[in-house]
Amino acid sequence: MFIQFFNHTIKIQLKGEEMPIENKNRSAAEDASLAAAEESRQTEWTSKSLMREMFLGNFDVSLCYPFPEQDPADAKIGDEYCAKVEEWCKKEIDGEEIDRTETIPAHVWRGMKRLNLLAIKIPKEYGGLGMSQQNYMRILSGIAKHCGSVAATLSAHQSIGVPQPIKLAGTKEQKEKWLPKFAEGWVSAFGLTEESAGSDPATMKTTATEQEDGSWLLNGEKLWCTNSIVADVIVVMAVSGKKTSKSGREFSEISAFILEMDTPGVDLLHRCEFMGIKAIENGLIRFTDARVPAENLIGGRGNGLKLALSTLNDGRLSIPAISADGAKEALEFSTRWAKTRSQWGRTIGKHEPGADKLSKIASSAYAMSALSDYCAALSGQGKDIRLEAASAKKWNTEELWTVADIALQLRGGRGYEKGSSLEVRGENPFPYERALRDSRINRIVEGTTDVMNLFVARECLDFHLSNAAPLFSSKTPIGEKLATVFKCATIYAPWTLGLFAPSFTKSFSQFHPKLRPWLRKVDGYSKKLAFQTFKNMVLLGPKLETRQLFMGRTVDITVDLSTMALSASRVQTEIDRSGSEENLETVLYFLRATSLRVEQTFRALSDSKNCDAAARKLATSLLEKSELLPNPDTSHLTGYEPADREYGKDLTSGKIHRRKREIERNFKLPSGMSDEAVEAQEEGAAK
Repeated sequence: MFIQFFNHTIKIQLKGEEMPIENKNRSAAEDASLAAAEESRQTEWTSKSLMREMFLGNFDVSLCYPFPEQDPADAKIGDEYCAKVEEWCKKEIDGEEIDRTETIPAHVWRGMKRLNLLAIKIPKEYGGLGMSQQNYMRILSGIAKHCGSVAATLSAHQSIGVPQPIKLAGTKEQKEKWLPKFAEGWVSAFGLTEESAGSDPATMKTTATEQEDGSWLLNGEKLWCTNSIVADVIVVMAVSGKKTSKSGREFSEISAFILEMDTPGVDLLHRCEFMGIKAIENGLIRFTDARVPAENLIGGRGNGLKLALSTLNDGRLSIPAISADGAKEALEFSTRWAKTRSQWGRTIGKHEPGADKLSKIASSAYAMSALSDYCAALSGQGKDIRLEAASAKKWNTEELWTVADIALQLRGGRGYEKGSSLEVRGENPFPYERALRDSRINRIVEGTTDVMNLFVARECLDFHLSNAAPLFSSKTPIGEKLATVFKCATIYAPWTLGLFAPSFTKSFSQFHPKLRPWLRKVDGYSKKLAFQTFKNMVLLGPKLETRQLFMGRTVDITVDLSTMALSASRVQTEIDRSGSEENLETVLYFLRATSLRVEQTFRALSDSKNCDAAARKLATSLLEKSELLPNPDTSHLTGYEPADREYGKDLTSGKIHRRKREIERNFKLPSGMSDEAVEAQEEGAAK
């Protein structure tokens, strides 16, 4: 698994040089983390961002209206392939059995190869399907409805695994060598996280030492590497030396390497077990002088973290898409249940608590889909999506967790009961219990919610920092400070006046009359947010970097306003194209509910209306009284024996007909799929 890194401390580019904002309370370790994270950051904006503009008080509706829809020809390709994948899922994937045995059986791995699902986005010239980002997300979402473990396996393999980094930064030779292997059934993994290094890459301990012949020796351990237990190849991030920033700070240089998992010196120490997506092959790996050929360095020396960030811009979009489709599934079943179940003389959907729950699920599902599809469309257009992708990952995963909890509560005891148990006693086996467990990880992987808040805040603040940063440094000459003051005066005088322009002057005439007042609210909230943030920047100065809860709330408001705008734009586009107002009431509910939430978040920006200071004080007291945990120790782990290792290419090719774990745990094959049927199917496919 990959937990996205980001350091919230602030630095900007000015006149081609780094301009760190000074903070005397910052430690040397914090400075090192800052340097490593900022070195990898993309500094240029290649296109306008709806969320960045919203943060700055400029609600530009043209950035989301008309709502961008998938190209009809591309959508047709997706429709046909999704139908094929859905048929396969129904016949061969038993999510409950996979969850029970914590094993993806061999016949499912063979099905992945048969459908070329390990090469969905790989260009056709290399044997892949050559699918668009939209269709890739649709395929994974369809699989996730049947089994979260299978979807997570495919996502980790090609969203952050070897295929995507090679597509982005690989040489012609690397693409020709490696990309065809995934169409042949090879499985990949990604290695960044360590015991002490996750969101903060400055603490990374795995090293890559260059040899005289140009090869590299890897030493260290990597934790939570999804697919690593069966991977044929992995991308490993490792410290390859030291760098010095232009401001004189030294930090670790991190590079990315392609490593075959059967390389001598690569040991699988442990297969991790989790509360959800139980069948993922996620593990702890140790490298002991594992040799990497010189030609397996990706993207050049020292560019590993930049490559990771670029990979994640598109790579993290699969989770919001899967979350949105999960919410739609919950809505469909919850509505049927609320119409079927009666208590006290009426169906539970007609009681106010039931109606409230259904409305929350429906409105969240619509908004989640709007945000996810918007990001996919921007990706397809080649736009700068770093803010939108991070926001979609944060917002959709939080909303799905809320939706899953509400839907389970509506279902009552049946929601808490396992789907397999419900089926045995003749009830509809909709697996709320498994869905809740599986969805919990989404708020953690590929950037936790807190880390996404810091990432989005960092990017949104660029406008202010690029203008005013010299004022915060004691090293800035007085002449430059005076020039900066004059520059800021010319920029901020008209900008501030614009924030006080009344929103009622905006007509939004192209929108339905019921949507217009809400869009004016979005415009007014956006201006209020920009002013509140700027005011606190001026008052707090460098101390703002420690006010992470404040910045988190500004991000919450920004994303909520953006989802309001996107939902309104999508439903209006539906009305424009078909005349259908089917989803209008859903969107109006969402606009009202989210507006109330935004107002509550605004109140919490004030120190007199929140508990931030009290939390800092209490936490300090608790930490002072607490003892440190002992350091983790992996010295007792000896790793898998060679005979016990499984490789993806053996699973997908049929060399491994039944996995040892599925036999030991008595994996029940789907109806009509006996061993003989599986063998016949594979023989037919081979012919």
